[in-house]
Amino acid sequence: MDIPEASGRIQHRVGYAGGAFDLFHVGHLNILRHARSRCDYLIAGVVSDEVLLRTKGAAAVVPLTERLEIVRHISFVDEAVTETALDKLETWQKVGFDIYFKGDDWKGTERGYALELAFADVGVEVVYFPYTMTTSSTRLRRALDTLTTGQPAQLARADAAGVRS
Repeated sequence: MDIPEASGRIQHRVGYAGGAFDLFHVGHLNILRHARSRCDYLIAGVVSDEVLLRTKGAAAVVPLTERLEIVRHISFVDEAVTETALDKLETWQKVGFDIYFKGDDWKGTERGYALELAFADVGVEVVYFPYTMTTSSTRLRRALDTLTTGQPAQLARADAAGVRS
């Protein structure tokens, strides 16, 4: 996916795929695999515990250091970083990328449109990938909660509100 510049030099496309990557499953693997096929260098942003609490209202099951270690060792991920900013443009300023990859649950939503507009202003393409419907972190968390407490308390509310990971 090298793109020749006007000067004849080759420009490499840097992609960024952010996520909690909690309770790592095939859906996470699919997004990272698809993302890597669309860029020359893939950076995976692993969302910090603090950002997860603010955006999803729940803590990760797997600690950040372990989630980073898992993602860092996936063969098609070139680099894994901790995502600490709520604002995706702030992440872009810190990391630098040409393509932002997101699950298609954002496509056509208010948040998705806002993301596309903000990134269009700085020349970043937003690419959506299909969500893996058979497995989700929300379902896995609900199953864990049910096993440990007998009820999926907070997760049922998050799922009903459309929060996915």
